[in-house]
Amino acid sequence: MLLPPPIASKAEWREWARKTRAEHSDDSDLLVTHLRAFLRARGVRRVLAYRALPGEPDVSALESDFELLAPRARFRPTPRLTLHPWASATEPSAFGALQPPADAPEAPLDTVDAALLPGLAYDRRGVRLGSGGGFYDRLLPGYAGLTVGVTWAGLIVPGLPAEAHDCRVAWLATEAGVRPAQPSPEPRRG
Repeated sequence: MLLPPPIASKAEWREWARKTRAEHSDDSDLLVTHLRAFLRARGVRRVLAYRALPGEPDVSALESDFELLAPRARFRPTPRLTLHPWASATEPSAFGALQPPADAPEAPLDTVDAALLPGLAYDRRGVRLGSGGGFYDRLLPGYAGLTVGVTWAGLIVPGLPAEAHDCRVAWLATEAGVRPAQPSPEPRRG
């Protein structure tokens, strides 16, 4: 499937990513093998993961090696994510993934060694194309742990539209392996 033009909107990129993802075979086991080795090599113990939606890489097999936390989307008083024990994610969210119930015990973000972020697509610089809710963009400013974007290799593109509030990830994980995101080029000076 052809990539959208560089001037395409986030909505056009989302449409492209959903179609591309629907055509992808599930290589979650291979992706998890790469992630497991990457996280172990860095001494990671506690991981913010996600309960996969259809078409997303399923990272739940990491539960046997790490303490996983699951996010819950909250909408009041302001939209945000809260973090909870993985096993507590038993109710469907508004998005269709399993999430912890509202009264599940919370864990603070500063106790998390690595955050795994699902994305419809990523670019090589670590810019994430999410579903548009901005939940991770509100959660991660100031986070000092590892940030890892998780998607399929066919959904890593040269460039995506980005806004100032978009949080970038430092690492990209696919079925092909885990690699650092490329830094943005320095602006040309005069």
